Amino acid sequence: MDRQAQIEFLLDHYENPRNRGKIEDPDITMSWGNPGCGDVLTLYLKIDEAERIAEISFEGEGCTVSQASASILTEKLKGQPLAYAEALSPDDVTSWVGREVMFTRPRCALLALDTLKIALREYRRSHPHP
Repeated sequence: MDRQAQIEFLLDHYENPRNRGKIEDPDITMSWGNPGCGDVLTLYLKIDEAERIAEISFEGEGCTVSQASASILTEKLKGQPLAYAEALSPDDVTSWVGREVMFTRPRCALLALDTLKIALREYRRSHPHP
């Protein structure tokens, strides 16, 4: 994607966030962020019996990059196995949000991924893998 298309993609996710709002009775709720700079995020996940992400949503405040990244992440993860989510890396986020954004705003771009990783570690502690 060229730079202008990437900007438009991020703005669309910021202005029209996907999966925004709280899920009723989530299996996982995790809040994380940097309130000092204004980026905070809460992820909600429901996990099915096959260890797939049945539902995922977010609530948050912050810059365009942090909130758009959360919207993109939730779209990418809905229906995916937990193992897929656990294997995600900053390189995956780079491919979604664009290299330039990652270089200029890495903390913002990675807030959703960081929150997800913490949430999944907590979930595994309370639901050991068979």
